[in-house]
Amino acid sequence: MALTGIQIFKLLPQTNCKECGVPTCLAFAMNLASGKAELDSCPYVSAEAREKLAEASAPPILPVEIGKGVRKVTVGGETVMYRHEKTFYNPTVIAVKVASDIKDKDLKAKLKKWNAFQFERVGLNLRPELVVVADTNGNKDAFVKTAKTVAETSEFNIVLMSDNADVMKAGVEACKFKKPLIYAATAATVDAYGALAKENELPLAVKADSVEALIPLTDKLVGMGLKKLVIDSGAREIKQAFQDQIAIRRAALKAGNRSLGFPTITFPCEMASNNDMETLIAAMFIAKYGAIVVLSDFTTESLFPLLLERLNVYTDPQRPMTVTQGIYEIGNPDENSPVLVTTNFALTYFIVSGEIEGSKVPAWLLIKDTEGLSVMTAWAAGKFSGDDVGAFIKKSGIADKVKKKEVIIPGYAAAIVGELEEELSGWSVVVGPREAAHIPAFLKAR
Repeated sequence: MALTGIQIFKLLPQTNCKECGVPTCLAFAMNLASGKAELDSCPYVSAEAREKLAEASAPPILPVEIGKGVRKVTVGGETVMYRHEKTFYNPTVIAVKVASDIKDKDLKAKLKKWNAFQFERVGLNLRPELVVVADTNGNKDAFVKTAKTVAETSEFNIVLMSDNADVMKAGVEACKFKKPLIYAATAATVDAYGALAKENELPLAVKADSVEALIPLTDKLVGMGLKKLVIDSGAREIKQAFQDQIAIRRAALKAGNRSLGFPTITFPCEMASNNDMETLIAAMFIAKYGAIVVLSDFTTESLFPLLLERLNVYTDPQRPMTVTQGIYEIGNPDENSPVLVTTNFALTYFIVSGEIEGSKVPAWLLIKDTEGLSVMTAWAAGKFSGDDVGAFIKKSGIADKVKKKEVIIPGYAAAIVGELEEELSGWSVVVGPREAAHIPAFLKAR
């Protein structure tokens, strides 16, 4: 059971050294109890106290790392039911399932196609992460060959899926260097799979016929020293699977049920007969509360909207996405190129920079830190005033890069012209278009 703030405080060194970032050990203890701090922030906690505090400092849903390399992921680690309460931390992992008896040429063709699915959005590279290799006929050699091909010839990390312990052991030996997820320990295989996961230090999935039936399995595995668990309630009917996701999340977060405090894996590929329905089910699990969703295939029309949904759901609602303040060169500008200025709201930057690039007119784009606010909102909040923008332009160093001292401001910020001209002596201020879509025509006409 989680400790209270006072119980935690009694185990701390009580030096009030402030090295943890808060003024007192009591404040740190309260933050630790509420999940707002990490135990490692205290440099003086004893080994004995650390052991006692481990449970209190752990998030209610334990984080689990899967894989290695550029597509290594962490699932779980969540602390809230609803993202407006705080934020969701570790985005749902999107996986695809392949049969172990797939022909080698077909698998290589799929991997080549799937590796190419990478979409840029607001400066982020969106892509799927996992391939589930499913044992279809108990053929150990086929399972190993398929798993090795995925592990050695692609960036994808792996889920090894088999109910045969011998087949699973061979698969683990073949690609344990990639830190695969073992799927899945059941009532019949919990001892064998638990031992295999512990011996190889791998994450392990646990499957039962219901949420309640998961509890003795996870308790047994935790008793074996395993905490890198992913759970599957076994439901493949949409309504029941949806209810199970909510029940697991609520039990972990609201009831403090450590037996269910693990990320979940879901299988839309086993709940639908067509790609459209499968995509809808996957979208549901991304929102509520699947840590891993497994599809039958990756297609652009399915994958792209799911990746965008994931980006939106797992973006901190209390902190807008931003880009770094500074000077951005678009299209190799020179001393005669125009200078534009806007805010550091990521969406604003990428839309404006995209339109400038599309115009084929090389330009300097100045990005001012407005704490992630859009132009109109920043202006209304006093974060894009003439004085502030003028001071930023003078400090940016753009004056050393251009001959013509002229700056183009967004049309929605036309009200700052007077203040900006007073602040920028020797500069002329031009009011640009209100809408980014009009920027290419505006630049070409100058």
